[in-house]
Amino acid sequence: MILYEDGKIPRIPSMYFIYGDGGTGKTSLLKQFTGHKLLFSFDLSSNVLIGQADTDVLIFQQSDMPQIQHYVETMVVRAINNEKYQVIALDNVSALQNFVLENIDNASKDNRQNYQKLQLWFRQLGTTLKESGKTVYATAHQVDNGTAGITGGGRYAADMNEKTFNAFTSMFDVVGRIYIKDGQRMIDLDPEQGNHAKNRLDDRKLIHAEELIKSNEKKEEKEQTQNDSIIHG
Repeated sequence: MILYEDGKIPRIPSMYFIYGDGGTGKTSLLKQFTGHKLLFSFDLSSNVLIGQADTDVLIFQQSDMPQIQHYVETMVVRAINNEKYQVIALDNVSALQNFVLENIDNASKDNRQNYQKLQLWFRQLGTTLKESGKTVYATAHQVDNGTAGITGGGRYAADMNEKTFNAFTSMFDVVGRIYIKDGQRMIDLDPEQGNHAKNRLDDRKLIHAEELIKSNEKKEEKEQTQNDSIIHG
């Protein structure tokens, strides 16, 4: 527990969660983020980052899956403690969820308890990332609920167990759906559409994919300028 006095609350780096169909460019969005990055790849889809000098990639193999929770926890802590990295990325949390659930299922046959354990593990992972002092980017596949989803609220959702998704993304600042329309990649950040979406950083509801972090960068630059003015009088 830490108490911060008035006006001394530190700025916490932002967290972004983007989901969508395969081929919509979720992984390539990582190129927008500044600073050295470490990508955790759970689906071997890191080819789009070949040649990126500021990005290291940790690829999890099939032989890692029986101990995937331990490996992820260990490597996330190492990345947090490594000053080299300013950005931590988890590529395809949908796949990670399935691997974790498989391990939990094998350890217990109580289905309800298994999902509770799944939710708790992802909540703890999200909390660790939030407290890391790093910018965080995560991706997931989407599910299309069709017309049935429209009448019940949202048509599109991240391909995750609903409660697990909520547990993991509760601390994320941005949750959006990426899609392609008329040849342009767009990201829906509007929760009123009924889909999984939110934007705590600014008032944008629908953006071009290449503008994901532009508004936040300007906000950070403005805050830094204001802080410098206060320090130097």
